[in-house]
Formats: sequence, C-alpha cells, structure tokens
Amino acid sequence: MFPVCSYFPMSQASAPLMPGQLLARGVARALLGFDFVSLPEFVPTQGLRVDLMCLGPKGEVWVVECKSSRADYMADSKWQGYLEWCDRFFWAVDGDFPTELLPDETGLILADAYGGEIVRMGPETPLAGARRKALLRAFARGAGLRLQALRDPGVISLVSSALP
Repeated sequence: MFPVCSYFPMSQASAPLMPGQLLARGVARALLGFDFVSLPEFVPTQGLRVDLMCLGPKGEVWVVECKSSRADYMADSKWQGYLEWCDRFFWAVDGDFPTELLPDETGLILADAYGGEIVRMGPETPLAGARRKALLRAFARGAGLRLQALRDPGVISLVSSALP
C-alpha cells in the first residue's frame, strides 16, 4: 500500500547538506529529546514526500515540513495533503523566517542545524487505526532499508526494482 522508501538520503552522504536538510537535522536532534525518532524525506503515499516523519514513544506520528525561506514556503502547495498522514503537523523554520506567513492552526518549531524548540504545538488529529498500522509498518521498513543500505551500500541497488 505504501512505498517502502523511494529515496535514500544517505546516498548523498558526501554532498554538502542543503539549508532545508540542515534544518531537518536540527529538528530531528531536538525531537530526539522528546523521545521521537525521525526519518527524513519519507514517502507516506505516492506523490507526497515529507521532510521528516517522526515516531513517538507511544506510536504518535508527527510530520515536520522544513522551510528555509519565504520562497520555499510559497512554493509548497502540497502541505495540506500531509495532514491526513499524521497525528500532528509542524512547520520548522529558522529564526529569520517570517512566521506570520504560517497558518496558526499548525505547529511551529524554531530550529537551526544543531537543535530546535517547539514554539507552538500542532493540534492533535489522531490517525485511524488501520492507517497508523500501515504507516508504522512503512516507517519500520524504511528505517530498516536505510540501515541496511548504510551497512551494505550495493545491496539496495540489487533489489530496488523489487521495491514497491
């Protein structure tokens, strides 16, 4: 039902990180302090790719979209489609971002490459049980594939045609 993982960020491990990727790293570090683990550039369904899919200790699913500039935010026309794939939705921006652009009914995290702070909690809209189960399975498989790709970089290309 869900793509396991159509993108392996570690394949660009030697490339310098882009501003949004640096922001995502800082957010992931900050959320680890709340016992949330994160997968960057996760595909919850065909046609959508979230910057961070985050899993909490009780199975909570948060989506964080990282915006490095006003233009980056204005170009994002898919974010409302992410709402049905999480229990809470957040924007992550740096301290220079004009936060008045962001909808009040969404969460807000101020961050940089090294950490962040939840400024506004997004409203909770619990996922349906069947969707949560499928998402958690996809999250686990995606994390496993990424770990395997780190340990054995060539093996994923051998089986990538067999991945959903």
